[in-house]
Amino acid sequence: MMSPLYLLVAIVGVAVVWLFRQTLNVKPWVEQHPVEGGPSGASFSVSPGTVGLGVFLAVATALFALTICAYFIRMMAADWRTLVFPSVLWVNTGVLILSDVAMRSARAAARRAEMDRVKVRLMAAGLCSFAFLAGQVWAWLQLNASGYFAADAGGALTASAANSFFYLFTALHGVHVLGGLWFWGRTTARAWRGADMARVRPSVELCTVYWRYLLLVWLVLLALLAPAVSELCRGRFLG
Repeated sequence: MMSPLYLLVAIVGVAVVWLFRQTLNVKPWVEQHPVEGGPSGASFSVSPGTVGLGVFLAVATALFALTICAYFIRMMAADWRTLVFPSVLWVNTGVLILSDVAMRSARAAARRAEMDRVKVRLMAAGLCSFAFLAGQVWAWLQLNASGYFAADAGGALTASAANSFFYLFTALHGVHVLGGLWFWGRTTARAWRGADMARVRPSVELCTVYWRYLLLVWLVLLALLAPAVSELCRGRFLG
């Protein structure tokens, strides 16, 4: 019973270290917030936006970690059945990777003050993200068509516990993608309106960090949902 708790602590620890490193790597505000009255060259190393994103990702990581912990605990029940794994998830993963690559390319273009490239890369990242969400909905429809997301006369879902966690994981991750797309929309609109690069670049930096986070979380969830990994973990816990 302690193994899921150890996993929870490990996930939160890795997330905290990753967030700390990302905070150190995001530096477009170093020259924008000098310390008045301080020594020459003194400045704040992070902006309020960076701090806010770090806090949000820490909370989101705790939420995902708790959900994963519940997944492992439920997995140890005797009535657990292997998840029916929609093959479209592999395509969705590739699309999300492309979205992350496009966002990182937008950040590189912003650092070179290439606004036209920033616009194109942001649009590509957003379109790939929408395609990812569409693919996740398609995976739901596949399971629904196979009878794994039906309701009986009493309104209870007939899906197994494993399939229910699939819906929970994908829905929770999808909500976070939608939240990122809201901020992406504001950043993209600002770029297309011809805003100064000094205003666009910080937002692109934050979007890039968030998209990398979304990709890492999805890769973890995908690995846990894979039948081979699920059975391996269950055998390890019950063995």
